[in-house]
Order: sequence, then C-alpha cells, then structure tokens
Amino acid sequence: MLLSILFACSTENTNENEEDSAEAPADANENQEDTATIPNGELQKKDQGDQVELLQESLNELGYDISVNGTFDEATTWAVTDFQLQHKNLMALGIYNEETQQVLTDSLAKGGKIEAGSGLPLVAEPVSTETGTPVIANPYDQLALINKEHALPADYEPEDLVVPNVRFPFTEELPKKQMREVAARALEDLFQAADDAGIELYAQSGFRGYDTQVSLFANYVSANGEEAANKFSARPGESEHQSGLAMDVTSVDVNYLLDTDFGDTEEGKWVKDHAAEFGFIIRYPEGKEEITEYQFEPWHLRYVGEKAAKEIMDQGITLEEYFNENE
Repeated sequence: MLLSILFACSTENTNENEEDSAEAPADANENQEDTATIPNGELQKKDQGDQVELLQESLNELGYDISVNGTFDEATTWAVTDFQLQHKNLMALGIYNEETQQVLTDSLAKGGKIEAGSGLPLVAEPVSTETGTPVIANPYDQLALINKEHALPADYEPEDLVVPNVRFPFTEELPKKQMREVAARALEDLFQAADDAGIELYAQSGFRGYDTQVSLFANYVSANGEEAANKFSARPGESEHQSGLAMDVTSVDVNYLLDTDFGDTEEGKWVKDHAAEFGFIIRYPEGKEEITEYQFEPWHLRYVGEKAAKEIMDQGITLEEYFNENE
C-alpha cells in the first residue's frame, strides 16, 4: 500500500513538472512577442514605416499620447527627447538609437509609466524672440532647424558640452572650444581621418552662448549696419553655435581665419568631400544664399548625424531643403 501511494505521488509530481515544462515555451513566446513590439535599428525624424509605428505605440504604452501614423514627426521627436531627458544615462538627441531602445525595453518590461512632458514641455515658453522669431520647443533635437525663422530659447545651454580632442589655433580654455558630446566625438573622428589623409585642420569656434551672441551681433551691427551684419552673423537665438552642434574649422593656408578662401584650399575641399562620413554638413553652401539667408561659409560644420548628412551632401541641398522649409 505504501509503495502504491508513493508511486502515485511520484507520478503526479512528474505530470505536474511535465505540464510546467510544456507551458514554459508559451511564456517564452509571450516574452518574445513583447520584445518584438520594440522597434530595432536607429530611427529619426522623417523616417516612415512599420518600425516607426511600433515606436509610437511603445511610447503611448508608457504614457504618451501621440499619433500612431508611421511617420517620425515633431511629436514623435518630442516624445523620444522627453523620454531621454527623464533618463540621465541617455543623450537627449531626439534620435531613437540602441541606448534608447534598451531603456525603453526595460521600462515596458517593468510595466513602467512616465509623466509625459516632465522632461521637455511640448510648447516653448516664450513662443518667440524679442524680434518675433518663433522659438523651437525642442532645442535638444540633433536635427533641429535653427535659422532666421526658427530660434533657440534664450536660456538654452546644452548640459553635455565637452572639449573635443582636436587641434585649436589658440591655447586658452574658452567656451568656444566646446561642443555637445555626440558632435565632439564625431569631430575627433573627422580630424583623425583628415590627419591620416595628410590634411591639417584646426577647430576655431564651437559653442557660443546666447549672451555672447548678443554682444557679438551688436558689435557687427555697429560696424556694418543690421542688414549687412545679418548676412554673416546671426541674431541672438538664431545661431547654430548656441546648439553646441556646430564648429567652425580652418587651416594654416588661410592664417586660421574664417574666410571663404578656405573652400579653395586642400583642407576645405577635403572637408566638403568627407564631412558627411562623420555626420557633418557644410551648413551654408555656395549658391544657396537665398535659401539659407547667409553668405557662403565653407568653414561652418553642423552635426546632424551620418544618415541625414549623407543625404544632404550627396544631393547638394541645405537643411532647409531637407525639411522642405524653402517651399
């Protein structure tokens, strides 16, 4: 009798374990399905398709309320940036990248929720500058369009400014040596490639704060008049240098000056041919003055990331044209 009871118990336990084992793959499949809702690969403004829809659905599951339209639009860029700002280990770029994917996956797996807008308000305050230029709501955006129609907030100063390990024609530790980290690392790679090609570049001017731009523009206006000054210098808030994503580069051949002759030097030609490989564009190209509303500046590099940079430089267009802002 005792043996019969023991055998019966053993059989029941075995059956239970078999049932548990049979159910395990189902749980695994559920986890795989959950993971599959997270988009793979880098996504950014202007992208379209199923992967963008998955991203929008994932963000809404966290607590956002954006349109699931399959287009990486301004609202999606805002939500991604806001999410990044609420996680200090992420760079706030408005780009959905591998690091953001990992944090988003972890947040959803834990059933996490987020207070939408607590990192980045949806609407800028104030909404325009003193001269009436609309202020962009997302100054962190790697692809932010900054020009005479789209200004940065007066109080915006990037929190991730660093000094790139490149050559400068001066030794003083000045703020203009700085760039946002993502741009600084890309500039280091560009300078290294230039060195390997026998091209000697120098970084002349990077980050420039709002107050510095106020003084600089006022001096140019005093010397040249406002209309003339605004063809080569930006009004406060309208300068890409404030974004931390721009750097003016130069060379010995032009005596380290920021001169249009730089475009005719070996260094200038190399920069034009290779900048996009490292995520940079010539922001104010020759022949596009009516669109950019600034003079030709072969020295002014703007970081937008490799994907956008290659498209812009290959097509010979401006950032305005990339976003159809000139139509």
